[in-house]
Amino acid sequence: MISAGDFRNGITFEMNGNVLQVVEFQHVKPGKGAAFVRAKIRNVITGSVLERTFNPNEKFETAFVERREMQYSYQDGDLYYFMDLETYEQVPINGSVLSDNFKFVREEMEVKVLSYKGNVFGVEPPNFVELRITRTDPGEKGDTATNVTKPAILETGAEIKVPLFINENDSIRVDTRTGEYMERVKK
Repeated sequence: MISAGDFRNGITFEMNGNVLQVVEFQHVKPGKGAAFVRAKIRNVITGSVLERTFNPNEKFETAFVERREMQYSYQDGDLYYFMDLETYEQVPINGSVLSDNFKFVREEMEVKVLSYKGNVFGVEPPNFVELRITRTDPGEKGDTATNVTKPAILETGAEIKVPLFINENDSIRVDTRTGEYMERVKK
C-alpha cells in the first residue's frame, strides 16, 4: 500500500481498477485548511493523462510494472517481434501498443518492454540512440545563421531536423524522448 503523501514521479498504483503512474506531483499546504497532494497521473494502459487532488492519507494498492530487457527483431504487418534476452523466446506485440518514439528503434536494438500482470502496454526505447542519415539535402554554402536546420531521413525512416553541416551517411545521436538531434557521432 502507498499513501498519496508518499507520491513521487514514476510511482505506479491501482485506483478504481486502473493502473496509474505519477507524472508530476506537488504537496500543497495552504494557509487555511488541510494539506493536499496535487498530481498529474497517467493511465499506463490507455496513455491518458489527468490532474487530480488527493488527501495525503488516501491509500492505494501498489502496482508492480514489469520492465523486461528485450531486443527488437522484426516487423510483420501490424505485429512487431521482440526477443527475450534470457529465454530467446520471440514475443509478438501489436503496433497499437508502441509509442511515437518507437520510430527511432532499428532492428537488433535493445528496448524495455513494459507489462502489468502479463499484459504488455508499452515499449520504452533507450533515451539516446545512434542512427545513420540516409537522405538529406547538402547544406548551402554561406548560410551560417545560427540554429539553421534542414530535414533529414534516418535509417529507421523517421524524419528529424539536423544542422546544415550534417551529410548523408553521417551517424548522429538522437534523444528519443524529444526526437531532437543531439550531436554527430565520431567514428
